[in-house]
Amino acid sequence: MVAVSDTGVLSSGELFIGGRWEPASATMPVLNPATGREITRAAAGDTADVDRAVRAARAAFDDGRWSGLRPRERGRILQRAADLLRERAEEFATLESLDVGKPILFTRTVDIPTVVDTFEYYASLTAGIEGAARPTAVPALAYTRREPIGVVGAITPFNFPLILSATKIAPALAAGNTIVHKPAPETPLSALRFAGILQEAGVPDGVYNVVTGDGAVGAALTGHPGVDKIAFTGSSATGRAVAALAAQTLKQVTVELGGKGANIIFADADIEAAVNTAIAAFVFNTGQFCMSGSRLLVERPVYESVIGALAGALPHIPVGDPMAEGTIIGPMAGPGHLAKVRSYRDRASAAGVRLHDAGDPPGPDGFYASPALLADVDQSSPFVQEEIFGPLVTVQPFDTEDEAIRLANGTAYGLSAGLQTTNVTRAHRVAAALNAGIVWVNGWSLLDPAMPFGGVGQSGYGRENGPEGLEAYLRTKSVVVSLG
Repeated sequence: MVAVSDTGVLSSGELFIGGRWEPASATMPVLNPATGREITRAAAGDTADVDRAVRAARAAFDDGRWSGLRPRERGRILQRAADLLRERAEEFATLESLDVGKPILFTRTVDIPTVVDTFEYYASLTAGIEGAARPTAVPALAYTRREPIGVVGAITPFNFPLILSATKIAPALAAGNTIVHKPAPETPLSALRFAGILQEAGVPDGVYNVVTGDGAVGAALTGHPGVDKIAFTGSSATGRAVAALAAQTLKQVTVELGGKGANIIFADADIEAAVNTAIAAFVFNTGQFCMSGSRLLVERPVYESVIGALAGALPHIPVGDPMAEGTIIGPMAGPGHLAKVRSYRDRASAAGVRLHDAGDPPGPDGFYASPALLADVDQSSPFVQEEIFGPLVTVQPFDTEDEAIRLANGTAYGLSAGLQTTNVTRAHRVAAALNAGIVWVNGWSLLDPAMPFGGVGQSGYGRENGPEGLEAYLRTKSVVVSLG
């Protein structure tokens, strides 16, 4: 079991299977990204552990201990989980900050409140799970039933461990499914701790199971014949592999993958507000955000002034200890992620790209990367076309609205986009033309559990959040009773 003490994080290196804490045959280190040092060890599960967890989830589904509850009873339990998390918000905010390296400011004001809201939202939707009568040409009483899919394998990433777990766990449980959850190996702690919250709230044993480990655990879960659906968030490359493996057993799949969000600043925008939005769009969560505004497109009359404002602001963005109250940018989640970001910066310097940055990151310890912008980059360059997943933004000029749309849609990704303008007609026209699952106007990262998000192209398929997120965990059965 995992807990937070005054001196750090304690872990017994166990898995949560069938409502019990069980030892694994091996453990793996969990690092504090702010220092680079080990803070605890978590269980490193294997294929046998996955099989045990799937069997526990299957038994819990088949005997109806969860799916057999009235939907409103499931809703009350989800609401209780939200209440318990709200009571322990500071504990979870601290745990998430230690594990991921994100500033405590954001885990307190964004991460934990979002998880609470998500569980409350889906608790409220349980009462609306219902079928419908259908008229037929033959003498029959025909109706549909909305039923849970079965056992769900949830595979979640390192950048928003608890938020992106909640977007799967809450609707899957609301629909009556059981779950085997495989969190990212870099950030397993909040998923393990949250298992205790769900158990205390009244979720029956076996309904929610956690198996921590590396990619082999994810592959075993994806390929397991006892799993009915996979819900995955991660890189596009891994998502393709997940979809291909799941197809071998014809599992239902939702994959929310990478992004390369274009943020368009038109000359008629409130430039000061647009610059502030642009900064927040690419530095939030240290740029480790699939919906990051990592590409900035600026209309030529204001192009140089926007670059100047951005370059002037970068050194003043607080970078440092994520546990310090004023920190805006913390460390990258791990050494591999830091190395990737540094490699792109080195390539940009070698290519002669105009680079503005905030100077050296703080201290020799931790996985820190200072924010930077790359100006005058070509549309075909890797800096524009590839997901960097760090606090780097490319800046390109455009001359016409059509050119801005063409540049914005000119990558393989289609997860998020945004535009900054005071022209309401243009706002609606451009929003309709952008090839993205979510578009923001005069803002960025405005999210709510009621609003679905998801991608097109290499950003994946399926939607999370909103009623659409609940639909992803239900199937329709038709019942026809002859009256002849």
